[in-house]
Parts: sequence; C-alpha cells; structure tokens
Amino acid sequence: MKKIILSIVFLTIGWATSQAQTFNLGVKAGVNLSKLNADFASEENRLGYQVGAWARIGGASFYVQPEAYIGSKGNKFISFTNNNNTEIAAEGKVKFTTLDIPVLLGTKFGANNLNFRLMAGPVVSFVLDENSSFSSAYDQVTDFKNYKDQAFGIQAGAGVDVGAISVDLRYEAGLSNISKSEKYTQKPNLFQLSLGFKIL
Repeated sequence: MKKIILSIVFLTIGWATSQAQTFNLGVKAGVNLSKLNADFASEENRLGYQVGAWARIGGASFYVQPEAYIGSKGNKFISFTNNNNTEIAAEGKVKFTTLDIPVLLGTKFGANNLNFRLMAGPVVSFVLDENSSFSSAYDQVTDFKNYKDQAFGIQAGAGVDVGAISVDLRYEAGLSNISKSEKYTQKPNLFQLSLGFKIL
C-alpha cells in the first residue's frame, strides 16, 4: 500500500509540474487538535502545533500542493476497558513530534487576490520524537505503548487566499495503526487550523 500511495503522489506531482501555469511557495504555522482513536479506551483531545512550508503547482483552477512541516500531536487516555469489558480508572499521555508530508489535490475559484479552495490528499507522518507517561494500572493491563516510526493518513479541508495570506482548515484521518501492539489499534485523527504566507 505504501508503494502504491508514493507512486501515485510522484506521478501526480510530475503531471502537475508538466502542466503548471503557476508556481507558488510559502510558509505556514498553525494549531492541531488531535487524539488517538482507540476502541479500548476513553480519550481526550490534545492541543499541538505545526510549522513548515508549502508549494502550489497548477493552472487556473486545479493545483497540487505538497507540504512539509514539523508538528506535535498526541492523546490523553482517561480510562481503559480490558478483555473482560471492565473499565479501569487510569491515566496515560502520549505526545509525538512528527514530520508530516501531505500531497493535496485541490481546486480553487474566485479572483487572484481573493479565492476559495477545496483540497484532499494523502499524508505520511514520520515520528521524530515520542514522549509518553502511563500510570501503573495501564502498565499492568496493556501493551499498546510502543509506537511505530511512521503512519499514513488522508487530509481534506478548505481554505481561503487573501492576497499573500492563506488560511486553511483541515481534518486528518489516520489510515494505519500507529501502535505496534497486535491487540490494540490506535489511529491518529486531528483537526488543524493554519495561517500561511506566500513568499513566491
């Protein structure tokens, strides 16, 4: 699946580059509201950040937007349900620092200095750093605390451009299990709001 996604991404970027009428480059920063969806626990959202760069390649209405940004995301677990469906009061926290690389396909409409955009596409996240803490109750009944170095997801959202300023609101749904555990599935999901500035 990874090879298929990466092949589609590179083919799309290559096609868009060959058809490109415009090329833009910019920087961005924003906030994330994330959690790890898990069917064995109750979770709370965690606030994080993102900062990085983007490029936009395309024509009058269609574009491809690859990005690269450093971000933080994570989760707070507030209870756990074991195999006997017994709820255990416990607490655990996990925080990831990631390098996220989405490649978005989008369309835009409106004037050059004021336009609206819709976008969607795959994203791969590489875990650069992990910081976690769990209570002894979690330690006794779970083995989900070991995480993979990367995860795949899909982003979709909308944005608006006002001159050189861009504002984006997106939702990211995890497609792959980031936990190494064979018993417990955890998929990162998040909302993100970002402010971008076009420098080229």
